[in-house]
Amino acid sequence: MTAIRSPVGLVLGSHMAPEDIVPMSQLAERLGFGELWFSEDCFFTGAMSSVTAALDATQELPIGIGIVSAVTRHPALLAMELAAMSRLHPGRVRPGVGLGVPRWLDQMGLRPRSPLTALRECVTSLRRLLAGEEVTFAGDVFAFDKVKLTYEPQEALPIYMGLVNEKGLRLSGEIADGTVLSVLAGVDYIRWSREQIAAGMELGGRTGHHQVTTYVLYSCLRDGAAAREALRDVTAFYLEAMPDNALSQVYGIAGDLGAMLPGGAAQIAGEMPAAWLDDLVIAGDPDECAAKLRAFIDAGSDTIGLWPFPLDQSAEVLELTAREVLPQL
Repeated sequence: MTAIRSPVGLVLGSHMAPEDIVPMSQLAERLGFGELWFSEDCFFTGAMSSVTAALDATQELPIGIGIVSAVTRHPALLAMELAAMSRLHPGRVRPGVGLGVPRWLDQMGLRPRSPLTALRECVTSLRRLLAGEEVTFAGDVFAFDKVKLTYEPQEALPIYMGLVNEKGLRLSGEIADGTVLSVLAGVDYIRWSREQIAAGMELGGRTGHHQVTTYVLYSCLRDGAAAREALRDVTAFYLEAMPDNALSQVYGIAGDLGAMLPGGAAQIAGEMPAAWLDDLVIAGDPDECAAKLRAFIDAGSDTIGLWPFPLDQSAEVLELTAREVLPQL
């Protein structure tokens, strides 16, 4: 295994077609990116199948699942899948659990009455199952009757959580090994998140380093203005999907964003100030992107997961980044 890896990784999945997963994973490893993460937004590309394909197609890259919704898979089935991945590819699997976008959960009738209870029950039971325990437990959300994995992992898997708001980030600090921060996290939000995670760690009596990976919508082109425009529509998509939470509140745009919501993503894309594309995503020419990546690392990100756009130029964006951005870091 490579001893030292780049702090910059790659996020695949969701908006990327399944047939592009294997070649993009292989390209990321060849170009020297430090890790891969797979999102699982509903209803795009499934993470489990994508991660399995990427693990098979690459040699050394750590691969994270960030995030699986706590309520779309029972923790016993999630543990079974993760154990199999770990045994097939030791040292490379990093599971991440979160709630998921509430609007998408509503489409499936799966939003729990208490999201934090669902997350706590999922992560704590998942950790026990992955450690080889037999679990019998009747909670508010999940139940187990003498559930035990037949083929448990042969290593301890670090469990990440993907959360946005204050109570969720504190829960991650309390019970998880790492946190995945959502796209649209700016430097102020990253610093604020570190404070919440630290408070949770103190509450849970946890010591040591809590790993933070920040996802970013990313476009690196020779033409910096074109790179920023390449992220306008996808930024608006996520602003509409997550309009009123700590991401927008810490950045101070919740009110302005709320005024644009009646017109949906199209109105947001047309009316968002240029500063939003400067602060909430990473876009520009190679020097601009390198400076923004350094700022995210300085704010408290251990690693950064790039979500490359435009989708039809992903390979070119990554090759330019590997040549001219990563060496600056």
